[in-house]
Amino acid sequence: QTSCFVLSFLWVLFSVSYHFICHCRARGSTFTKWLLTMAPVAKPKESKDKRDVKDKTKNHMRELHIRKLCLNICVGESGDRLTRAAKVLEQLTGQQPVFSKARYTVRSFGIRRNEKIAVHCTVRGAKAEEILERGLKVREYELRRDNFSISGNFGFGIQEHIDLGIKYDPSIGIYGLDFYVVLGRPGFNVAHRRAKKGKVGFSHRLTKEDAMKWFQQKYDGIILGSKK
Repeated sequence: QTSCFVLSFLWVLFSVSYHFICHCRARGSTFTKWLLTMAPVAKPKESKDKRDVKDKTKNHMRELHIRKLCLNICVGESGDRLTRAAKVLEQLTGQQPVFSKARYTVRSFGIRRNEKIAVHCTVRGAKAEEILERGLKVREYELRRDNFSISGNFGFGIQEHIDLGIKYDPSIGIYGLDFYVVLGRPGFNVAHRRAKKGKVGFSHRLTKEDAMKWFQQKYDGIILGSKK
């Protein structure tokens, strides 16, 4: 009985309130205007000062650096030519190069599977910056948009290794060279460590535009259009 009485009372209160509001709205009474003035009004958001907005360019965790520089010479055959190409990389880097094997057999090129056809070397640190500087100097600090990848890395090639300042040796000859630069930011190692690997956040990853901007600022480089 108590619950029925409460429900009846609430229903009567709701009906009276509804009819009273409709009557006031129809007549446009001062009470309705007073209710409207008492209603909370959303305040416009104040625009933040530009100085208060965090500047990401000054964040040291966003700075780019060279993680590694990969140098590659592909001869296309094993034997004496490949051995001489390895000597070129050894003279340039001062490190022991690594031979690369063919993954497939290509009869038209005379390549057999697991045959050593190329040699490469990975350089890091100050030595990588020095060799990259010499390579870009040969290219006159000019690269194309196609030289940059979506993941924020870039590569290029030179036709003669003696342009890097290596003395010409008739017993070795002249070889072309491929440069590939891998850029990174502080914190990228979480994705490459052996234990408890993590993921690099989307906003912290590198893009093609980031790599091009870094190249232009650090080396005063010139980016040409894509080849047609």
